[in-house]
Amino acid sequence: MTIQDQEVLLTPSEVAKLFRVDPKTVTRWAKAGKLTSIRTLGGHRRYKESEVKSLLAAVQIKGK
Repeated sequence: MTIQDQEVLLTPSEVAKLFRVDPKTVTRWAKAGKLTSIRTLGGHRRYKESEVKSLLAAVQIKGK
């Protein structure tokens, strides 16, 4: 696997900025199954950029 093949991972803060919500809200979404989280070796949550962007697009379409 090359670096280009690897998925970009976002922190809860980065996801929260995209959705304009609190980072704790992003964690609640993950616990509720709305968003898939990946745990780092240190136990921190990370989110796949592709999944976040598709969810953001879906929310924006729904809001229009």
